[in-house]
Amino acid sequence: MTTLNASRQRNYAPSSRASSPHSSSNEDAPLPFPTALPRSDFLSPTFDAATYLSNLHTASSRHQSLSDLRTELRERSAAISAELLELVNSNYASFLGLGDELRGGADKVGDVRVALLGYKRQVEEVKRAVGERREEVRMTVGELRGVGGAVELGRGMEELGTRVELLEKKLVVGSYAGRVKQDGVDGKAEDDGFWEEEGSGEEEGEDVEGQEDEAGFVGSSPAKLGSLARDYVLIERLADSLGTDLPFVRKMEERIMRYAETEATRVLKEK
Repeated sequence: MTTLNASRQRNYAPSSRASSPHSSSNEDAPLPFPTALPRSDFLSPTFDAATYLSNLHTASSRHQSLSDLRTELRERSAAISAELLELVNSNYASFLGLGDELRGGADKVGDVRVALLGYKRQVEEVKRAVGERREEVRMTVGELRGVGGAVELGRGMEELGTRVELLEKKLVVGSYAGRVKQDGVDGKAEDDGFWEEEGSGEEEGEDVEGQEDEAGFVGSSPAKLGSLARDYVLIERLADSLGTDLPFVRKMEERIMRYAETEATRVLKEK
C-alpha cells in the first residue's frame, strides 16, 4: 500500500494552474486520488475486462489515466501473487498430504465402483423379490375374493333351500287342514297318517301335489294367503339374485313353479 500511495502521489502532483481568480486559496491543492479498485469487482461470475474498463473510465467520479490504471492493476496482480505464495508456503505440509492422499485414488474409485455395482445388484434382487411377492399377494387376494363369493353363494343357496322347504311345509299343512274340514275326519288320526305319507320322500311328490290340488286350502284366512304370497315373492327375488343358470336354482324353481300352480288352483277353488 505504501508503494501504491507513493505512485499515486507521483502521478498526481499538485497543479500549478489556478482554477479561477476567486479560488487562489485552493491553488496549491492536489487533485483527488482515485479510490482503490475493490476486489469484489473481480469476483463476479460475469466479469468482463473490456466492459469493466469502459465503465471505469466513463465514470465521472474517477480521474485516472490509462497508465496509472495499468500500474495499479499490475500492483494488484503482484499483491495477489504474493498472497497466493504465502498461502502455499503456510499450507505446504497440507498440500503435500493432499498429494499423498490423491495418489492411488483411481484404485479407491474402482473399489467404490465395485461396491456400488454390488449394491445395485442387491437392490435389483430385492425389487425382483418384491415383484414376485406382489404377484403372489395379488393371486391370493383374488382367490380370497373367489372363496368369499363362493361362501356368499353357498349361504344364498342354503337360504333359498330353507325358504322353499318352509313354503312347501306351509302348503302341505294348509292342504291337510282343508282336507280335514272337507272329510270330517278325526284330526289326530289323519295327522298321523299324513306325516307318514310325507316321510316317504321325494318319489311321492306328485301324489302330494295331487292331494294339495284336491284339498285347495278351503277356508284359509287372508293372513295365511298373504304370508304365502310374501314367501313366494322372497323366494323369487332370492333365486334371481343367485342366478338362474345354477342347477340348484333351476331345481328350486321347478319346485316353486309346482307349488305356485298348487296355490293358483287353491285360490280358484276358494272362489
